[in-house]
Amino acid sequence: MKEFILTEETSERAVLVGLITPTQSEAKANEYLDELAFLAETAGAEPVKKFLQRLDQPSPVTFVGSGKITEIKNYIDENEIGLVIFDDELSAKQLKNIEQALQVKILDRTNLILDIFAKRAQTAHAKSQVELAQYQYLLPRLTRLWTHLERQRGGIGMRGPGETQIETDRRIILDKIALLKQELKHIERQKSVQRKNRGKMVRVALVGYTNVGKSTLMNLLSKSEVFAENKLFATLDTTVRKVIIDNLPFLLTDTVGFIRKLPTHLVESFKSTLDEVREADLLVHVVDISHPAFEEQIEIVDKTLHEVCDAADKPMILVFNKTDAYRHVEKESDDLTPRTRENIPLDELQKTWFARLHENCIFISARQRSNIDALKHLLYERVKEIHVSRFPYNDFLFEKYDHLETESNDNL
Repeated sequence: MKEFILTEETSERAVLVGLITPTQSEAKANEYLDELAFLAETAGAEPVKKFLQRLDQPSPVTFVGSGKITEIKNYIDENEIGLVIFDDELSAKQLKNIEQALQVKILDRTNLILDIFAKRAQTAHAKSQVELAQYQYLLPRLTRLWTHLERQRGGIGMRGPGETQIETDRRIILDKIALLKQELKHIERQKSVQRKNRGKMVRVALVGYTNVGKSTLMNLLSKSEVFAENKLFATLDTTVRKVIIDNLPFLLTDTVGFIRKLPTHLVESFKSTLDEVREADLLVHVVDISHPAFEEQIEIVDKTLHEVCDAADKPMILVFNKTDAYRHVEKESDDLTPRTRENIPLDELQKTWFARLHENCIFISARQRSNIDALKHLLYERVKEIHVSRFPYNDFLFEKYDHLETESNDNL
């Protein structure tokens, strides 16, 4: 196997591999590879080539066909590639066979996302959650991993749960998984007490696909400095801030972003983090209106809220962000092709969504701070409705909240 010693100045050159299937069109496969490339860049790799193959279903042996494996191998040898990333989760058998054929490091989408989470985790809670997900991912792949891990020189996908990877066997990993689950239960009990101590303040949670601008919006509304960056999963740790709009206080939570094909292990280990969403009184679903597939991203978030957070029926405001980045291509009058997102003017999209959701959606640009006052007014009205329903015989007792200070989960 080729070995690449990395320095801080170099990044791993990677090729990406995906499939076109009866359930995944070529356009959709290309879109998924674009997202995979963004994930790879977030992890620190340099995507240089994409490979697609049309198959009825993934090959159980090498994911793609033998001819495509040969084509990828030739490209790797000619261009000094050290990393190949597949857009779906690979079995232990596929990983072993592909690695033997290509003789470079192989990652799948799940391992790549886990690596990004390992890189982003800052608190003990987040680190424990990521470590649990990594061990659960490693467990069925021990045979393949133990053959070469001791020769790795680090890099993407090799951050791992710690220095014990090489010496760990199945029993030790199972013990570690059990220990991490106990640690997370202990942390969750602490967080449950903390949530109870917040009193009766209305809780608002920012949810949405990854990289739609939730943290930027959080900073605007709460006047805080939550880390925000144009990369996937820039925010990993749940953060809670006290926000006051026209003397009406409420708690605003910034949560980890969702993504298509979210690893099962990650969802399972991050259930406690998603409790902030479950216990919220109002959800603010932030959407990147400039993304070509923003409607699919809305569906993915809604599905995740329903399946993982049990929060699909909560009151929700849809906030279409990044209006400043929306690009419109004018459709010619004699063009008979179907209308797409690219040739629908922004004002027409606004009217469509306004008609569908009435007063429960708004269009803003957090970066340009455009229409933020209208968003604050909408939040005020929705939070006020919840507050009045909770305290039907009391006027707003703002002074009862004066002793509360801005709160963050970052230091837990």
